[in-house]
Amino acid sequence: MLTSEIIAIGSELLTPFHTDTNSLWLTEKLNSVGIDVKLKTIVGDDEARLEEVLKDALQRSQVIISTGGLGPTEDDITRKVFSRVLKRPLILHEDILANIRHLFESRGFPMALNNERQALILQNAQVLNNPRGTAPGMFIIDSDKRIVMLPGPPREMKPMFEEQVLPNLQKLSHGLRVKRKVLKVSGMGESAVDALIAPIYSKYKNPTTTILFNRTEVQIHLTASGSTDKEVERLLEELSNKLEEKLGANVFSVQGESLEEIVGRWLAVKQFTIATAESCTGGLIATRLTDIAGSSRYFLQGLVTYSSQAKIDLLGVSADLIEEKGVVSAEVAEAMAIGVKKKSGATFGVSVTGLAGPDGGTPEKPVGLVYIGLASDVEVTHKKLQLPGDRERVRWLASTVALDLVRRRYLL
Repeated sequence: MLTSEIIAIGSELLTPFHTDTNSLWLTEKLNSVGIDVKLKTIVGDDEARLEEVLKDALQRSQVIISTGGLGPTEDDITRKVFSRVLKRPLILHEDILANIRHLFESRGFPMALNNERQALILQNAQVLNNPRGTAPGMFIIDSDKRIVMLPGPPREMKPMFEEQVLPNLQKLSHGLRVKRKVLKVSGMGESAVDALIAPIYSKYKNPTTTILFNRTEVQIHLTASGSTDKEVERLLEELSNKLEEKLGANVFSVQGESLEEIVGRWLAVKQFTIATAESCTGGLIATRLTDIAGSSRYFLQGLVTYSSQAKIDLLGVSADLIEEKGVVSAEVAEAMAIGVKKKSGATFGVSVTGLAGPDGGTPEKPVGLVYIGLASDVEVTHKKLQLPGDRERVRWLASTVALDLVRRRYLL
């Protein structure tokens, strides 16, 4: 496989307020045509650092793709640094300048003088047109290297890469096809999953297997390569089937779907309905379910009963029960599930009560203690959890376990 690396340029990407999503998208596209991404670097608006990164990239990678730094301001340094490192002068393209000027005029704005910088193109570079913005990209062949300079905004970068760059790069891979398949697992930790399936996947060099923990689920990424789509799909299917058989009901998705998508799909197929009563999760289960298009077919109602009085008034939970057992208890969780099922008329009532923290815990009931209640016409049950992590993680884990409890108990 050809090797590549991505350089994301912009000081904003080194702050907590902006995330580099371009590199993830580019990696998927490059992998799909048989180009392996070996490295990603984020560089601020610093000429010396960018020059150093680019020189290193040229030593080790066959395809180098940069995003960002092609704007009109002084801190947009990509053009001049690439020009200096590649020893290619910048040339003003009058036709590109005219297009930029026309774009501003069509929007009713005068073009600032500094926008002329965006018409500067490295000598002998192929211009990548940008109908969605003012910054053209560039494609450069330098000996056996392919260097691509793309704008930073995803709405400009993505179509430019797909339409004008990817077809050229695909020719370099000589028809090699690369595909991925993702198995998602709930109810098991990363190390437990690996211990169970390592004896299987370690026998395969193609596909390769990577195990990741993503928020509250374990993901098994399978990557296969071959000369045809059919060959690649066969390789993925063979290993995937073995892993699914070993992991059983712990696998909830093999096509990349979220847990709430899977639960929603089966509720709709079986014509079941669901309602939620949440305390410490604050409506997160209801949010996840209703984030899915078409959820009105199965989601009837969601109540956030944060206080004890709300549990009494809205769900009919007994005040005596709360006084005796405490609001964070198996008995109250079950009573909440019964109450919301009765109130809504749903097939299932799901409830959550717990201590998400960081305060409020006691030795008897520490932070992270959560009870999930589940009520149906057949039974009423609960699940006790002692969840690790901060407030956000406890809440998200609790919502995941609640959804998975429905999936395992009634939808499989």
